[in-house]
Amino acid sequence: MKVKQLISATEISARVQEIGYEISESHDGPILLLSVLRGSFCFTADLMRVLPGDVEIGFISASSYEGFHNSEIIFHGSDMNNIEHKSVVIVEDIVDSGRTLDYLLSIISDLKPKSIKICALLNKASRRQQDLYLDYIGFEIGNRFVVGYGLDYDQKYRNLPYIGYLS
Repeated sequence: MKVKQLISATEISARVQEIGYEISESHDGPILLLSVLRGSFCFTADLMRVLPGDVEIGFISASSYEGFHNSEIIFHGSDMNNIEHKSVVIVEDIVDSGRTLDYLLSIISDLKPKSIKICALLNKASRRQQDLYLDYIGFEIGNRFVVGYGLDYDQKYRNLPYIGYLS
């Protein structure tokens, strides 16, 4: 399999800066970035560094992929202590069917945060099965299996500095 570049590292960096500005303009006070592992760790780290002010970070792990195919949602655990009354921004690598995010939203909502916003690096709206509103979107992409910048195919290609697709 070959990887063909879809979004360059330069484009990613510029868009992360813009999203950071959008988030900072829409929040006054502390923000809790809740990173959905593993795919969003690169995006979350870069986003955290461009946000001014009081920023906390937490991690949650859930998955719904095995290879190229959707599977059951697996909730692996969380770092969601003390979410009550906080402004939470869920940071996702990619929103595809929306099943995993819909599941996570129901769990997080029960913890009574001040607000919940969704930030996705990639939006694959053509595959959506759940009705979700994404507050911050990095890039809209078509129906391709993408890797790089934290996203993987069977734990490979996470280290690429760009987003590519398998051909």
